[in-house]
Amino acid sequence: MATWQPDPSFYPSPRMAAKAPQEKLAYVAAFDPDRIKPDAIAVVDVDPNSPSYSRIVGQVDMPNAGDELHHFGWNACSSCLCPNAPHPHMERRYLVVPGLRSSRLHIIDTKPDPRNPRIVKVIEPAEIAEKAGYSRLHTIHCGPEGIYVNALGNAEGKAPGGVFLLDSESFNVLGQWEMDRGPQKLAYDFWWHLGHDTMVTSEWGTPDTFEDGLVPEILLGSKYGRRLHFWDLHKRKHLQEIDFGEEHQLVFELRPAHNPTMAYGFVGCVISLKDLSASIWTWYRDGDKWAVKKIIEIPAEPAEPDLLPPLLKGFKAVPPLVTDIDLSMDDRFLYVSCWGTGDMIQYDVSDPFTPKETGRVRIGGIVSRATHAGAKNGALNGGPQMVEISRDGKRVYFTNSLYGAIDPQFYPEGIDGWMVKLDAAADGGIEFDEKFFVDWPKGHRPHQVRLEGGDCSSDSYCYP
Repeated sequence: MATWQPDPSFYPSPRMAAKAPQEKLAYVAAFDPDRIKPDAIAVVDVDPNSPSYSRIVGQVDMPNAGDELHHFGWNACSSCLCPNAPHPHMERRYLVVPGLRSSRLHIIDTKPDPRNPRIVKVIEPAEIAEKAGYSRLHTIHCGPEGIYVNALGNAEGKAPGGVFLLDSESFNVLGQWEMDRGPQKLAYDFWWHLGHDTMVTSEWGTPDTFEDGLVPEILLGSKYGRRLHFWDLHKRKHLQEIDFGEEHQLVFELRPAHNPTMAYGFVGCVISLKDLSASIWTWYRDGDKWAVKKIIEIPAEPAEPDLLPPLLKGFKAVPPLVTDIDLSMDDRFLYVSCWGTGDMIQYDVSDPFTPKETGRVRIGGIVSRATHAGAKNGALNGGPQMVEISRDGKRVYFTNSLYGAIDPQFYPEGIDGWMVKLDAAADGGIEFDEKFFVDWPKGHRPHQVRLEGGDCSSDSYCYP
């Protein structure tokens, strides 16, 4: 008699997930900044024993142009094993792929042939606007009750942005998540502490303030996002807002501790108006409230104005521009992408309040244009951006494009896409895998990376 088995890529705890088998494929969102040819999900061979290692081996094109594919995710993950809403017989099978500009959602089946995924459903923006009241879809997370999608604007592309749910089997749009949003208006990223019944959300801006690029007056006027919001996950109710202060702009990527007994996480702030530095903050429980502490400050680097894009000439400096962070499964190492200077920095955050730098590499960068042993044409542009870590923490993948309208503000000649891989030592230290360099085909730029079977930012866990 056949018995139902949970998906083998689901793990009850992060400790068990770290023992998962090595990924062989990576799925990468690729978009056309000119919005002429359709965006795609590319399939990259990441198996070092394969003859096609470090090459694109498959691709699924979107049915329309101009989506600007962004932070996609799985239909199901290890949170399906949680005791509050268990459905362990779900399968990690479908990629849920949002268009940030088009507000369209694509459901892509990876199961019949993982190298040649296929689109099985497209949810049009009108349906999402009608049923959930949102547009400009940004990030996907699979939760215990379904698929969570966040959006940067309401149906008209204004405030408030927020979160809605999809049914994880039919992919029907269920509706807006928030019951009481309190003062929250702006949206960007969201994550949660399942063990502490808390959702955390961060802020960027409304679509009209970034779809044609960052607006200097809004940035210098401190009108972009600078707050974290904490919510009761079960009651869907806003509990607390923390304002980082006027000098801090663009409070972006959220990475909570994987261990569900821990109530802390890390968030990156892209830029300080005071000195162009970037910063990393820890949020944590302080008595019966949430609090934040700045734990890392990464300074801007002085530079000759001739080498800088028009936006930065007056500052005579390259800002680090921390645009993504990622946390290893054991909560030990935090990776920080400095898209402006070209650095990828590894910190030991075993103590989340006293980080220690343990590794650093440089590639691309506004001024440095650092190269890679696998690159054929010397100087590289763009810089470390979307970063993803293998579940065992030994491999780190990243790409170099931020957002179609913002790329040329900092890299005016346009970005030539690439994807690279780092090897990470057990006790810290990172170096490039010289055999892994994907010179991205012209006409697309690579963004989010997802690893087959899960990675360090795809799942949440209910057991320590």
